Amino acid sequence: MSGVMHIVLRALAGLAIGFVVLLLTVWGALALWHQMPGPSVVRWFVIAMWSTLGVTVVLSRAGLLGRRNRNIAGFAFVIAAASLLMWWGTLQPSHQRVWADDVAQLLEARIDGNHVHLNNVRNFQWRSETDYTPQWESRTYDLDRLRSADLVLSYWMGPHIAHTLVSFGFDGGERVVFSLEIRKERHESFSAVGGFFRQFEQILVAADERDIVRTRSNARGEDVYLYRLQMNQASARALFLEFLNAANELRQKPRFYNTLTSNCTTIVFELARVIAPALPMDYRLLLSGYFARYVYDMHGLTPGYRYDELQALGHINERALASDVSEDDFSMSIRQGVPGIPANEVNP
Repeated sequence: MSGVMHIVLRALAGLAIGFVVLLLTVWGALALWHQMPGPSVVRWFVIAMWSTLGVTVVLSRAGLLGRRNRNIAGFAFVIAAASLLMWWGTLQPSHQRVWADDVAQLLEARIDGNHVHLNNVRNFQWRSETDYTPQWESRTYDLDRLRSADLVLSYWMGPHIAHTLVSFGFDGGERVVFSLEIRKERHESFSAVGGFFRQFEQILVAADERDIVRTRSNARGEDVYLYRLQMNQASARALFLEFLNAANELRQKPRFYNTLTSNCTTIVFELARVIAPALPMDYRLLLSGYFARYVYDMHGLTPGYRYDELQALGHINERALASDVSEDDFSMSIRQGVPGIPANEVNP
């Protein structure tokens, strides 16, 4: 019986090692594809050699190669994997690249008592996704006049994935939106897979609603939803300041964007958790299209409504498009009928 058990355990160990090698082979091939510099023919050659070595090790663990070949392949794979990981460790984020226009400037925040001074607030005039007039502004906000925080979700890839933004409102109708985004270089476009492999740095954008919300609903045609967050002024102020701290930290030390662990939704959760440490982890932090439902379940949205009612009333696209025709105030228009928003925020 012990002999049979020994054979079974060896087989299971071989399968486990083979599975780990297979995962590392796939990860390494993708890492090389997204990050290896030089001509594509050289990149393809290196990926082919790495993949062949990995497959050889997997086959050897399955007993399809002789013991001597298995040992040689295993040793070569260990050396190659160590070299790959050392190279991976040399990849460092930077602020010094040729950036796309909409992420060219880093937000800078200075707090002076109850007043906050923001440099590089984005307020582009978007006519289409590729036709725009760049404009970066300096703004000052009085924290004593901070009155509201709204959660905005923009669905760009089906119902499961959404981009998460937070909009803060002040007395007098002033608003500023925060959004963690990839910091694209001019030749780059978004890639969810590339976001796993250090292809992009991250940037925390502060922007006018007509810029960052309208471009999603009107220029890109994404489905955008707005919800009033149930936060008292002290909590809204604390969250606002956490965004500023995050922006200043990012300005001092660049960081890579990560599709899974450091994205537009996880930063909102992390900052909110500073204020409310008891917030639980949840799968909806990864499937960001359900993040509003998570906030609803945490009693963070307007009470007295079912979630589907809040979602239906919070869909802003029709009102956003109509505001272009009527030239009504965009921020007021998109809040018409949204539960929890008082009349003075939607009427001139």
